[in-house]
Amino acid sequence: MNRKLNTKDLIKETVILTVAVAIIAAAVYFFLVPSHASVSSISGLGIVLSNFVPLPLSAITMILNVVLLIIGFFTCGKEFGVKTVYTSILLPVFLGVFEKAFPGGISLTDSQELDVLCYILVVSVGLSILFNRNASSGGLDIVAKIMNKYLHMELGKAMSLSGMCVALSAALVYDKKTVVLSVLGTYFNGIILDHFIFDHNIKRRVCIITKKEEELRKFIINDLHSGATVYEAIGAYNGQKHNEIITIVDKSEYQKLMNYMNHEDPKAFITVYNVSDIHYQPKR
Repeated sequence: MNRKLNTKDLIKETVILTVAVAIIAAAVYFFLVPSHASVSSISGLGIVLSNFVPLPLSAITMILNVVLLIIGFFTCGKEFGVKTVYTSILLPVFLGVFEKAFPGGISLTDSQELDVLCYILVVSVGLSILFNRNASSGGLDIVAKIMNKYLHMELGKAMSLSGMCVALSAALVYDKKTVVLSVLGTYFNGIILDHFIFDHNIKRRVCIITKKEEELRKFIINDLHSGATVYEAIGAYNGQKHNEIITIVDKSEYQKLMNYMNHEDPKAFITVYNVSDIHYQPKR
């Protein structure tokens, strides 16, 4: 039974990773390549190097990925390494398929600015899927993951920092406008990437003071299947004692909780905080 379940999970994970890589490859070939910009990716560096090295973009990307892949495998763990091996091999394959199926790398927008904008939006979707599955597309993603793990930087900021060096490399080949677009694209790519990643993982810490404390406690435990902590609070104005119930919920649970409170106790005192990182101390 477990073997079937593991096989099913493996197939599901493989499909998700494959779709994410296909999205990234499409963003690179249809938007990044025609723009000639070098935006926060090893593919961007490959585009610059293709002006000096007599190899196709897919081959250059493969070579660069192998070097960084070896580093990532030993620094970010086996699961990350295995998944990134798969995606790193698959990305040049998809690029090669696009090169054969759609030769020429013609812009779909006929605008360098729109090409960069479309690339940022599309590639961020693919990258956020990979990062949320503890994987990457290789290249600079590995560098960002290492910085995230050891320097505790947000992935978007790590991508922006590592990608700036690649973006500035556009100055070796292209004009000032392309260099500026590369730098700005790298910066905004990091911001959008963080939005996709943390918006997916974000939770809310909800603090509630209500007259229907027992009913709320049962609702959180039995209906939301979540936990809660009860603290004794004393009002500064009148010195009255109240119990404050604190729970951490995701987006869907938050909506259910708010609907419940609006119906059961509209006058309840509620404060809400966004939470992006939760740690549990192991039992000794």
